[in-house]
Amino acid sequence: MIGAMNAPVDPGCVSRAGLNWLLHRAAHKLGSVAQDAAARHGITTRGQLVLSALASEEYRRTQLALGQALGLDKTTLTAELDRLERAGLVVREPDPTDRRVRVPVITERGRTVQAEVEELQVEVENDFTAGLEPAEAHCLRALLERLIVADHRPGSGSCL
Repeated sequence: MIGAMNAPVDPGCVSRAGLNWLLHRAAHKLGSVAQDAAARHGITTRGQLVLSALASEEYRRTQLALGQALGLDKTTLTAELDRLERAGLVVREPDPTDRRVRVPVITERGRTVQAEVEELQVEVENDFTAGLEPAEAHCLRALLERLIVADHRPGSGSCL
């Protein structure tokens, strides 16, 4: 089965494929290499997504708010935070306004790992889009961001 994934794609199939298939196929190709980059640091792509959100936060979010912002359901986010916490990359602190609620906070070690994985993932993305002109790669990203932001339908399950 792995050989089939690496086989050349038939241009006739691609030209007739729906947007869903095209996006999934591109995401799979990019995602498997990005996952390998994250795994070199003992985390998953989802873990990197969580660390990146926590590293860039100007304010603290509860676990529930973080999950909603990232498109991760409660069970998936909790399991990921458990892994990141065991690895010493995040801690969960009580919310000062509601002690029943936890707020995930990235540790210094988590910031280091996040920055190293981000660097690897930028290399992976640059390699993936190497066949595009820089303006095309920028346009692709901008269009995907617009599609995601413009779609106000509720998400279904986790984004990763």
